[in-house]
Amino acid sequence: MIAPASGFDRAAFEAGLALIAARYRAEYGSGVFERHRYLAGSDARRLAELEAALADPGIRAVFCARGGYGATRLLPQLAPRAPAGAPKPLVGFSDITALHLWLQAHGRMSVHGPVLTQLPRLAPATHARLFTLLESAQPAAPLRGSATYVAGTAEGPLLGGNLSVLTRLLGTPYMPALDGSILLLEDQGERPYRLDRMWTHLRLAGVFGRVRGIALGDFTTCEETGAGYTSAEILRELAEATGLPCAAGFPIGHGEVNEPVPLGARARLDAGAATLTFLEAAVSAA
Repeated sequence: MIAPASGFDRAAFEAGLALIAARYRAEYGSGVFERHRYLAGSDARRLAELEAALADPGIRAVFCARGGYGATRLLPQLAPRAPAGAPKPLVGFSDITALHLWLQAHGRMSVHGPVLTQLPRLAPATHARLFTLLESAQPAAPLRGSATYVAGTAEGPLLGGNLSVLTRLLGTPYMPALDGSILLLEDQGERPYRLDRMWTHLRLAGVFGRVRGIALGDFTTCEETGAGYTSAEILRELAEATGLPCAAGFPIGHGEVNEPVPLGARARLDAGAATLTFLEAAVSAA
């Protein structure tokens, strides 16, 4: 258990820890509870904790306590070299998107899934999906979205995560190659014009000329009070302009359901049926 980004509520951390510890041998260092302003301790502390967890051969998976903010601050020290140690799942979402992108830039898979402090608020079925994804050498069960924005199919590695964090890495050396991928996007608390601005940033940077399809997760609390339009209407219009297969409403992100999915694994998006089928497992048989 590591805290590479923001500080967190200790009671929520301990509740999530109990769920993990009921199945696995859970470990964390005393530094995980440190605070430095809005961060879980200094950059040096968080970097050392992350690198030690990835390098330790006795650790089989790494769970992040919370997203928030701070993971991007570690990229200059992380990005020049491949992750130490054998591949292992890193589990988290939101600000942890920065670490997922770093891992995918080095050919590693990771798990876009609940952080420790979110886990207790999620249903047992989501816990079971997470454990199965971590333990099975078979691909994860397919997910179904709720809407088709642009019909069509696409196959490629699933990359992305939080829209806000993803756009912050555009134009930096820390963004993995997105060519041929299915782009996963989700966010919370971003009003429609901000979603439009970030999406337009992706378009101007040429992202939609490189990816093969778009899978949209939850965009929670993204509405403009009193507006005569919704964030979903804005996203649909923006997606239609790309011409890429796009389905929305996948239960991924900051909503009441946050189903874990393997990033870096090949997937098939059938936007017409609003399904996302995984073609590779997150872990190997070994």
